[in-house]
Amino acid sequence: MITFLEGMLVEKTPTRVVLNVGGVGYEVFIPLSTFDHLGTAKQTCRLLTYDFVREDQHSLFGFASEAERRLFVMLLSVGGIGPKIAMSALSGLSARELTGAIADGDVKRLSGITGIGRKLAERIVVELRDKLAAAEGLEARAAADLHHDHRARDAALALTSLGYKPTEAHQMVAAVLTPGASGLTVEEIVRKALAR
Repeated sequence: MITFLEGMLVEKTPTRVVLNVGGVGYEVFIPLSTFDHLGTAKQTCRLLTYDFVREDQHSLFGFASEAERRLFVMLLSVGGIGPKIAMSALSGLSARELTGAIADGDVKRLSGITGIGRKLAERIVVELRDKLAAAEGLEARAAADLHHDHRARDAALALTSLGYKPTEAHQMVAAVLTPGASGLTVEEIVRKALAR
């Protein structure tokens, strides 16, 4: 299996690149999020890859980060999702946003992705929600909803360690962190969340 490729970027489009690795040109399909991280043609770049092999298809898919590749593989494990829809999902939302939407059960947001209808979005949530680590889901939600506030993430993780469900902990923290609560410490946020 090919885990990564490092070579000169020969061609670059929003959905595919060609890398010259030791004189061999590899066609690699990429999501838009990876396209944004690539340099210009004739520069050296490195892509993490997933080697997709089926009876009728042998393709390489490339990613700028391990989070993207991991989500791609997880999406492929869902019935009814092939590489095309998985790439569409990663092009429609960042890895962090996609993780947050799955952890939150946000079917509406997922079904807004090209190729994913309501039923498929529900299946994604059911099959992948438990596979996502609680901390990873919390971090994605805290970053997306609370403007990368580390206090929110830490407070939500503290509440989770006290036995609250990740979604519940996130909602408790969000209720405390109103615009006027910018000076609160993590400890104060947790206390106020528990008091509610």
